[in-house]
Amino acid sequence: VVYLPLDTRANARKFVQLVNPAMVIFVKYEFWINYLNELKKAQVPTYLLSGIFRKDQIFFKPYGGMMRKALHCFTHFFVQNDLSKELLGSLGFTNVTVSGDTRFDRVAEIAERDNHLDFIEQFKGDALCVVFGSSWPADEEIYLQYLNTCKANIKFIIAPHNIHPTEIAVLRDNKQKLDRKVALFSEKDTLNLPDYEVLILDTIGILTKVYSYADIAYVGGGMGTSGLHNVLEPAVFGIPVIIGKNYQKFNEAKELVALGGVLSVDSKEAFAEVMNSLVNSAEKRKIVGNINREYITTKKGATNAFLKGI
Repeated sequence: VVYLPLDTRANARKFVQLVNPAMVIFVKYEFWINYLNELKKAQVPTYLLSGIFRKDQIFFKPYGGMMRKALHCFTHFFVQNDLSKELLGSLGFTNVTVSGDTRFDRVAEIAERDNHLDFIEQFKGDALCVVFGSSWPADEEIYLQYLNTCKANIKFIIAPHNIHPTEIAVLRDNKQKLDRKVALFSEKDTLNLPDYEVLILDTIGILTKVYSYADIAYVGGGMGTSGLHNVLEPAVFGIPVIIGKNYQKFNEAKELVALGGVLSVDSKEAFAEVMNSLVNSAEKRKIVGNINREYITTKKGATNAFLKGI
C-alpha cells in the first residue's frame, strides 16, 4: 500500500515501469491523465470501478478535450447508473457496464459483522438512542437546541467531524450550546455511563459500529458546504436518517430523500418537528427505516458484477 506519486509524466512513467502492473483499477472520480496515458502505452488493462458521470463535468464541455482523450485509456467502464452510461455513449464509448456502486456491498457487509460495543450498551440502556455522525458546527446549530429542550427518555451520541480537544471542549462546556450531562468516550472507563444523557465520541474508527445502536441517526455535512457524509452507513441498519439541506450532489441521498427514508431539514424548527414525529411513533421509525434497508438491499451486487466482468 503506497500513495500514488504526483501525476506528472516522469512520475507516471517511472511508477508504471517499477510496478509493472498486470491490471489497474481506478475508482469513481479518479482520472490521472499521465498515469492513464502510460498505462495505455504499456497495454495494461485499465478499468474504472463505480464510475459516475454528470452533465456538468469537464468531459462534456467544449474545452474538455484533454480529459475526453484520457477516457480512451480505459479498457472498460463499470458505472453506477444508466445516466453515466448514456453520457459516455454520447462521446462514442460502448465499453460500458452499469454495475452499481461497491459502497452498497461494503455497508451491507458492515451490517452483518459483529458491531457489539459494551460501553454503548451501558450508556444506552433501555432508552431511545439518537446518533449524530460526522457533524460540523453548522449541523450543531440545527440540533443542539433540541437536545437541550427534549424531555423524552433519549440518549444522544455525538460524533463530531473535528475531534480536536479545543473543539470538543467548546461543544461540551459551552452551556449556550450543550446543556446536558455529558460524557466523553476518552473518560468512559472512569464514569457510570448510565447516569449521562450525552456521549461525545472524541475518537475515530467506531462510528459505523455505534450506528448499529441508533434508533435515529443524523448525518452531518449537509447544513454547510463541507459536503454531506455517508448516509448509507446508518441507513443499512434500517433506521430513519436525517440530513441537512445541501445534498443535491449525493445521488444516494437524493434517491433516499425522494423515497422517504432520508429526511432533509433546513432549520432548528424543521429538525425538532421531524425528530418529534419519529420519537413519538415507533411505527413511523420502522416504516422509514425499512425504506433505507430495502434500498441498500436492492443496490447490492456491484462487486460481483465487476469481478464477473473482468
